[in-house]
Amino acid sequence: MLSSLDRKLFRDLSHMKGQSFAIAIVIAAGVATFVNSRTLLHSLELTRSTFYERYRFADVFARVKRAPDMLVDRLQEIPGVSTVESRIVKSVTLDVPGIDEPAVGQLISLPAFRPPRLNQVYLRRGRQLEPSRDDEVLASEAFLIANNIDLGDTIGAIINGRRKELRVVGVAFSPEYVFQIKPGDMLPDPHHFGILWMDHEALSNAFDMDGAFNDIAVGLARGSPVEEVILSVDRLLEPYGGLGAFPRKDQLSNLLLESDIQGLRTTGLIAPTIFLCVAAFLLNVVLTRLTSLQREQIAALKAFGYTNLQIAWHYMKFVLLITAAGGLLGTLGGMWLAHDFTKLFLRVYQYPELVFRVQPNVAVNAMLVAGGAAVLGSFGAIALAVRLPPAEAMRPEPPARYGPTLLERIGLGRLVPNVARMVLRQLERHPIKTTFSLLAISMSVAIVVVGNFIGNSVDKVIQVQFYDVERYDLSLATVEPVSIDAIRELENLPGVYQCEPRRYVASRLRVANRSRRIGIVGLPRDAALMHLKSRTGKYVALPREGMILSKKLASVLNIRAGEKVRVETLQEKRPVADVVVVDLLDDITGLNAYMDIEALNRLMREGPQVSGAMLTANPEFLPAIYKELKETPGVASVTIRQAAIDSFRNTIAKNMLHMRMINLIFAIIIALGVVYNGARISLSERTRELATLRVIGFTRREISTILLGEIGTVTLLGIPFGLLMGYWFSWILTLFLDQEVFRFPFVIANSTYGLAAATVLAASVGSALLVRRKLDHLDLIAVLKSRE
Repeated sequence: MLSSLDRKLFRDLSHMKGQSFAIAIVIAAGVATFVNSRTLLHSLELTRSTFYERYRFADVFARVKRAPDMLVDRLQEIPGVSTVESRIVKSVTLDVPGIDEPAVGQLISLPAFRPPRLNQVYLRRGRQLEPSRDDEVLASEAFLIANNIDLGDTIGAIINGRRKELRVVGVAFSPEYVFQIKPGDMLPDPHHFGILWMDHEALSNAFDMDGAFNDIAVGLARGSPVEEVILSVDRLLEPYGGLGAFPRKDQLSNLLLESDIQGLRTTGLIAPTIFLCVAAFLLNVVLTRLTSLQREQIAALKAFGYTNLQIAWHYMKFVLLITAAGGLLGTLGGMWLAHDFTKLFLRVYQYPELVFRVQPNVAVNAMLVAGGAAVLGSFGAIALAVRLPPAEAMRPEPPARYGPTLLERIGLGRLVPNVARMVLRQLERHPIKTTFSLLAISMSVAIVVVGNFIGNSVDKVIQVQFYDVERYDLSLATVEPVSIDAIRELENLPGVYQCEPRRYVASRLRVANRSRRIGIVGLPRDAALMHLKSRTGKYVALPREGMILSKKLASVLNIRAGEKVRVETLQEKRPVADVVVVDLLDDITGLNAYMDIEALNRLMREGPQVSGAMLTANPEFLPAIYKELKETPGVASVTIRQAAIDSFRNTIAKNMLHMRMINLIFAIIIALGVVYNGARISLSERTRELATLRVIGFTRREISTILLGEIGTVTLLGIPFGLLMGYWFSWILTLFLDQEVFRFPFVIANSTYGLAAATVLAASVGSALLVRRKLDHLDLIAVLKSRE
């Protein structure tokens, strides 16, 4: 049985259904973004931890040139080590049916009669490898799908200088390659890079590695000191050409995955905060007006014996019902968004399955946060209403105090039409309401700016990285450093316009107690095919001596330009030297170090050596060049710039379009909620005034201008403030996303500002027109008979 107050509550909700719905939608948007970000974050972390644990992802990794199998027992004896798995890992050139370009395959050995102790393989389809078969492989699913390869198909591979046809017998996943990206690339390119697992004995015979290994994975006992284990591993592997052990957190796939998760963790609460603040403001405005209109009802309720607490709870239930409706809708919407976003992430992450789970506490927390924001927003209005003595509440609300506007006070009032002066007086009459309305409109504009800023930044990344920095058509890496004479051989290939050398040296940079394991890139000082350019467009020249460091790497090492860094090379003779950091480069991706190639060779105490090359070529000759490179034994991998651009666009563009649409919808929700509620409240406050103006001769257009001029002025003022706010939010976002793996350049296109302004303006006009229709049905006689 409903009480009298509850029946009144539902009547109020029915009379204000439009405004209540608008507020509920804003709350729903805030709850949806909260549930989406928390659910997506939890699902990704749960999927990662489940996959890592179930398939025994290693804790420490190390590469070595060649080490005997008997060394595994000594590695096993290191304190803190629980498991050691030795294997052979080699990069090979692949000849994939259907594509002209050479692809790169990462060959990984698997034990014949047991599963690997670490980094185990999940087999989705097909069968396991047959022992001693040298022509069978398991392949990563993304690579097979991208190249339309099925079980039983063959792939050509150049293994140790000899062509070998490999038959795909199974489709596999590994925790080591959730993020399948070739070293040096910015994003996965499954069309040109795949993971292949092969029988250990077959792979060792192919590369003359019988009784030896070149890669180890180490599992640690719980609580073991990782750094101490790494030092011990390095000491044992150093005589055999160890390239430096590194922990799980620096493993490439895990590093990129953690970077994405950290981005979600740091930015996932920004949007919900904006929406719930706007909802709190709207509830405050609506309740203030509602209690003002119901002064006499409040007085009557007190006269009939209702306490202040009962009346306050009555109006609080009004708030909580709207919040509950918005919260329920937002929870369902957030779950749908999270499920939709997981599909986007599965385009990049290679999991056999994504564990999607909505935690009950996420939905509960979302409702509590929304309820808390609503209660805080409405508390002041409710407290003001219930404090009114009954006798005072029975009297109409005293008329507002009007005075000259600011323009009139400074002598410009004669230049302003009467209708405009009425609008300005109304705005000055409610400075707090005007300020918060302007702020809410500004936030809706800012949401569009921030949402499109990422797209603008990605376009800038493509321009800078693939056109200004990397100016070659293709680059290649050799299996071992070779004489610079090999460059001349490449220059003589038909159709090659230009060819420049490049050298890569695995090293550890150390400053005091800080260190990072990276690769130093050696380039010619007059290189034309690769320039060093910062995010802001500044070009940095390579010095004859010394080193250029990424600004981010310098920050990690706590070093400035002009200081020296200890370089511990991890290849060949492993020389150690102190090198001056000549300048810092604010680049886009990774932790990088650059040197003049001649200076790098001197550091290595070697003659003119290269480990790769960059080429530009006539497009008509590219198929012939690709064919030649596929059959060249010394080529370890080939990177085609256009393929990298296409991969970048296909991966990022699809996700960005999805994000832009969602941001536009959310911005429209805020604008609709603010403008519609503002116009409806203005109409309820000024109905008698507008009716009087109609009676004395004002046209509908004129009273519409008076009614909607207020919200129109707020919207027009809020748009430029929103553009500035979006600019500031975007800049803050670049600080949050300034990570070791990737750094977004700060750039906002003029089209983004135009889209933000047009979107909010269109939403505002649509809301205003909905309220404008009410004026056409204004009952002048009934309004003028009502008491004020």
